[in-house]
Amino acid sequence: MTAAPFIIVAIDGGAASGKSSTSRALSERFHLLHVDTGSFYRAVTAELLRLGLKTDDLAGVRAAVAQLRFGTQIEGRSARMEIGGKAVDPVEIRSPAVNASVSHFAAIPEVRAALLAYQRGQADVARSHAFRGLVMEGRDIGSVIFPQADFRFYLHADPEARARRRALEGQQDAVAERDRLDTQRKTAPLACPAGATAIDSTYLTLEQVVDKLSGLLQARLPLA
Repeated sequence: MTAAPFIIVAIDGGAASGKSSTSRALSERFHLLHVDTGSFYRAVTAELLRLGLKTDDLAGVRAAVAQLRFGTQIEGRSARMEIGGKAVDPVEIRSPAVNASVSHFAAIPEVRAALLAYQRGQADVARSHAFRGLVMEGRDIGSVIFPQADFRFYLHADPEARARRRALEGQQDAVAERDRLDTQRKTAPLACPAGATAIDSTYLTLEQVVDKLSGLLQARLPLA
């Protein structure tokens, strides 16, 4: 009997487009390691803010990120970043201060370069923990991190719907402004990767989105 393949699923999209909920659901259905790369950028942002750095202090940011050491903890089916051997606080990285700064720090090429190998290395983490694959969400996964992923999806929804979703989650997050900054940055801008499957989630339920993606994944990987 042929062993099931190890698959990589890339899910890109703007804030509150449904990336996280969809990725977690696919992780459960197919026993994939779920990796939220947005949390990585948030963790680095929180660390830089803790060091007293501002987004316009490019020399300071470059020097600081060169010294950061990343690790990974597995919690259930999700990867959680460690910085300097310490797991990041999931509450701290969702703070208003981080929300306001993360897109600015993420636009700095050296910050993105510092995280590139770490993000790609999550595939090896998934293999070493006997997952059947990796589902990674972010804003440049299908275009930069894993352009040869087995499946590449791009989720989008209108700004009003995404703002309502954030409000229902009790979060203050200027989704339209963050997306504007991320689409206009010079390094790895937010965009639908060429050849990726685009899905408008504005009027779809989470279950409908997950079912749509699951139907495609099942051709390669039976349900767990």
